[in-house]
Parts: sequence; C-alpha cells; structure tokens
Amino acid sequence: MTYQRLLALVFLLLIPTDIFALKWAGTSCGSNGNYSSNSAYSANINTTLSSLYTNIDINGFYNASAGQGPDTVNALALCRGDIQLDACRECIERARADLVDSCPVQKEAIYFEEFCTLRYSNATVYATLVNNPVQYYWNRGNATSVEQFKEDLRGLLDNLRIRAAAGSSTRKVAAGNVTGPDFKTIFGLVQCTPDLSSGECTNCLISVISYIPICCSEQIGGSLFNPSCSFRFETTPFFNETRLKELEFVPTPSPVVEPSPPSEKKNGSMTQTIAIIVVVIVVCLILFLVSAIIFLRKRKKHKPTEIPQNADENSTVDPLQYPFSTIKAATNDFSDHNKLGQGGFGTVYKGKLPNGQEIAVKRLSRDSGQGDIEFKNEVLLLAKLQHRNLVRLLGFALEGMEKLLIYEFVQNASLDNFIFDSIRHSYLDWDTRYKIIVGIARGILYLHEDSRLKIIHRDLKASNILLDCEMRPKIADFGMARLFKQDETRGNTSRVVGTYGYMPPEYLIHGQFSIKSDVYSFGVLVLEIISGCRNNGSRSRDGSVGDLLSLAWDSWQEGKDVEVVDPFLRSGSGSISEMLRCIHIGLLCVQEDPADRPTIVSVLLMLSSFSITLNLPSKPAFYATIGCGSDAPLIHNSDSTNALHMTASWQSRRSLRNDADITDLYPR
Repeated sequence: MTYQRLLALVFLLLIPTDIFALKWAGTSCGSNGNYSSNSAYSANINTTLSSLYTNIDINGFYNASAGQGPDTVNALALCRGDIQLDACRECIERARADLVDSCPVQKEAIYFEEFCTLRYSNATVYATLVNNPVQYYWNRGNATSVEQFKEDLRGLLDNLRIRAAAGSSTRKVAAGNVTGPDFKTIFGLVQCTPDLSSGECTNCLISVISYIPICCSEQIGGSLFNPSCSFRFETTPFFNETRLKELEFVPTPSPVVEPSPPSEKKNGSMTQTIAIIVVVIVVCLILFLVSAIIFLRKRKKHKPTEIPQNADENSTVDPLQYPFSTIKAATNDFSDHNKLGQGGFGTVYKGKLPNGQEIAVKRLSRDSGQGDIEFKNEVLLLAKLQHRNLVRLLGFALEGMEKLLIYEFVQNASLDNFIFDSIRHSYLDWDTRYKIIVGIARGILYLHEDSRLKIIHRDLKASNILLDCEMRPKIADFGMARLFKQDETRGNTSRVVGTYGYMPPEYLIHGQFSIKSDVYSFGVLVLEIISGCRNNGSRSRDGSVGDLLSLAWDSWQEGKDVEVVDPFLRSGSGSISEMLRCIHIGLLCVQEDPADRPTIVSVLLMLSSFSITLNLPSKPAFYATIGCGSDAPLIHNSDSTNALHMTASWQSRRSLRNDADITDLYPR
C-alpha cells in the first residue's frame, strides 16, 4: 500500500461515524397495516429492537422475534462487515430511535444507513429475499473514461458478488479493488444478509447492481441498498480491510482434552501415528493429482471455440451445438402435438432433453438463404445476450439443410395472450402488470446500455414479450434487430421492417432509427398493458374504434385519463395514481420528436421514483388504423412508387447482406 493511500485510509477511519450516518440515513415505512401505541404489537416492537442491540455479535448480524399470532414482530439487523462491534451497536441504536420517530404506527419499517440496516415486520423476515424498497446514493464526481470505468467496475462487482455469495451462514460480505482507467483504483464492497442461501444472495446482488445505470452510471462512486443486500464503490478507500481480514476466520473454542495417562507403548504408538499420517498424505496427493488431470482434460475438451468472421466451413461451436438426433428425439420427431406456433422463418416446437429440461425449438425454413458459417456466427452473437428479461438462446443444431435453434422454454406464452383476452386479462392485476412494465424496461436497458453489444430491437410489441411461470417478462424475436457500435447513436435503412402501430414516425417515413425507436415502441406497450386494448383497435368514449395513442392523448388532455385504464384494474386494489403516472410516462415515450422522448434509463428512474416530476408530453404521432386487432408487419421500400405497402410474407423481412440485421432467431 502506498504512503498516500495509507494516509487516506487512516483519515477515513478517524472520521466520526455520525458524519456518514447523516449522509446516508433513510427510512421507509411499509404498508402491512398500523398498530396503536398501547397495543401488544407496540410492546413487542420495543422488546424485539432492544434485543437486537444487546445480542448482535462481532459478525454484525442478528434476528429476533417477539409475540404470538397477529402480534408477532420479526426483526433483523445487519452491520457492514468491516466495522467494529461498538460502532455496529451504535448504528443499531440510531436506527431504532429513527424508526420509532419516522414510522410511529406502521407494522413494517426499514432503516438504511451506510453502516447498518434494520427492519421489522409482522411478516417473516429471516431467510426471506426482499428486493424492495431500494435506496441509493451517488458520488457527484464523474468518471473520465466512462465506458472503460463501467467495464472495470462490472468485473470488480462480479468478482465480489461471487465471493460474497460463497460466504458462510454468519457472514456474506466481500471487498476488494481493481485498477480502473487513468490509473485510478476502484474500491468496492458487496454484502448480503447471511441468512440467505448462496443463490438468493447472488440474485439479490444482481438485482441491486442492475440499478447502476439508474443511480450512478457515469459517477465515480455510488451506494445502493435493499432489505437483503447492498453494494458500494468509490475511487477512494472506504472500508476497513484489516477488520475484514480479521473476521474471515473466527476460530471456535476447541474442546478441552484430558491428558492421556502414561503408557509404556508411547514411543511405539507415536511411530504408528506418524506412519498413518504419512500414508494418508500420500494417498491425498495421489487423489488430488488424478482429479486435477481429469479436470484439465475436461476443461480442454469443453473449452469454447471462438468463431471469427472468416471461419472456415468446418468451424464448430461445441458448447452451443447440440446433436440433431437429440433435438429430433426431444420434439418427438417434430410432431404436430409438440407444435407451439409457426411464422415465416420457421415452426416452433416444445421439447424435453434427456436431462428433463424443457426447451423451445425453432426449425428454420430451408429457404432462409443463410449459410452455416453466418448462421453459427449469429448464434454465438445472440448467445452472449444474458439477462433475466431476455429469452435465452441455449444453442443450435445442424444437419444437411436443417437448421435448429434451441431456447429456454417460457411457460406462459406471450403477453398479448393475456392483456387482449377477455378472460385471461383478469389474471394480471396491477402489481403484476407494473412488474411486467419495469421488466421490459430493464431488458431494453440491457440491450441499449449494459450488454457487450449495443442493440436496437426494432420490433418490440406484445406478441414479442414472453411470460415465464412467475409472469416475469422476457423480450423475444431479434429478427429485426440492429447492432450499433458503442459510439453510434442512430442509423438509416432503405428497408423499413417492423410492426404497424409500434413504429415511430421518423423510422416509418424516413427509415431513421435509434434507441428512441425502441422507447417509442415501449410507450405503446405501456399504454396497451394499462388499457388492455390493442394500439390500433381501441374503443373511444363515443363508441368509435380508433388508435390507442389518440384515445390516451385526448383523455389525458381532458383530465379523464382514468378512462383509459382497463376496467378490471379500476375495480381492483391497485394504485390508480401509479396507473395514471404510467399513462403519463407512456405518452412521453410516444412523442413525435425523438429528442423529446426520454431514454430508457430515464424511464426506469421515473418508474422507480415517484418523487420525480414528469415533463408535460407533446401531442403524439398518429397513423391510420389497419383494422382492429391486427398485428401485421409493415415493409417500406424507399425506391417503391408506394411509400407504404403491406405484405403477408414474413420472408420479405430478410435483411440484405450489408444491412447488418440479425436473423429472426427467437420463437414467437
């Protein structure tokens, strides 16, 4: 450690903890009901919180409960893994006092601070993953080399996440540093409540780290907390590395062993013991060497093979390529009974691999006109897109003219099968629809900002949003997507591809597209999800059928935007103010001028923070409808005498070789 860094660390450790407490403190009162001041629940809160302060140990974690039945109070406290026990207890005491003042009647509350979190509830809190509410702060300093800083930070946090998740049942924390751009060091610390499993800790940290583009995408520091985990990063040291190392291994007291009575065979027993130890060590070394050889051989055999653009015809992608016979058997020889759907690029079948994993298999049309090498390269490209809100491509299979694509199987089909169905739309209450809206936005954010590739989807619509068993949305169908370099912001094409009603005016008329094109489509989706009506088949108050954007705009202008909301939602328990705010956000996304539309980062911030004041939207662009309920694609050709023309052939969506489009790889 350099002399300057040592001085900085000493200075940091000498700063009173109250300074940080004042800077980072925040509370959130829950919505699980209220209690009266003289009730049993009130007494149980005092008992529980007092026990946390007195019983928390050097690991900085403790949970407690008091009461029975509806008066039960469950509480949990966690201190940052590098602070001393006295500072931890002081933080817990501050938290207790703050919660009593801030949430005097609420049955559920949480306190966030730089050095500790404390929460109580009438629901179970121990061994329960909770991702909301989220509290975040950021350093006002900006990174100089933003993209390189993001890449270095992502690598650091990924490493720390893995280490923390592998922690014990008493501590799940990891800290470290990495050299960033301009020779600056990036310091990071991540932590989970140790009652979580390794998988739950991993999922929690992935969730909070995904907020970086919202809270601090260009800053040199930031901190984010949810009830179950947290992280912080800075370009100056902020954690006590010595304390963390001290607690990496806390020895447990050894049992007292009574001395053995003298024995005449003492020397012989010792010789025998030494011989046994030597034999055991030799056997262990042999087993270790054999295991290492087997591991290295397997690693070499399964090492991913890079596919360069000039790969020859014999190139393969071993980790992604499945035997054709295996997939044929999994789909029962592509039987009609296993058929899920059909499009212009092929038919999709449900299958089951020998290990029991369910898959969706797209059998591409034989006249797709794509060579094996191009096909493999594009598969490898899309396989790199890994996000919980994107349908995952598992691999492919080839045999002769046959080209198969293998995806994860998504249980609940597409979003349009729910929101536009007269019966199934009632399966989606407001909380579920709101989570779907946020999930779609996070998937778009990954494509635009966080993936290795900058991707414009160009065909976001309800039928391309699949829902898994937990109703989590997954963006599908990248058949019309375009790749951008990191420094590119927009592109032009002479072939407009997409779906009528979801395409913005600059793309439909001039062939210009950018990240704001996807934002426009997202805005249409938001309005469809809230209203339960297709964008080109909505019924206005006078009974006429028109486009949804016109209906939403007119209603918003007249202060009657509640009439846009699905009647099923209006009669439910969801927050009407949240629904109206989402309508407002949707209208901001579909404004005619792309410059007026927010970025998807701003959209997520507006969705997650209701304290942000929304701008007033301008009048959206309108198009003539093409019939109620239609979801037909539209192609525009700049050299055609007809500016716009419809086609029933999905094959006409095939891109030109120099148009850099990605083949339609995802099932509909």
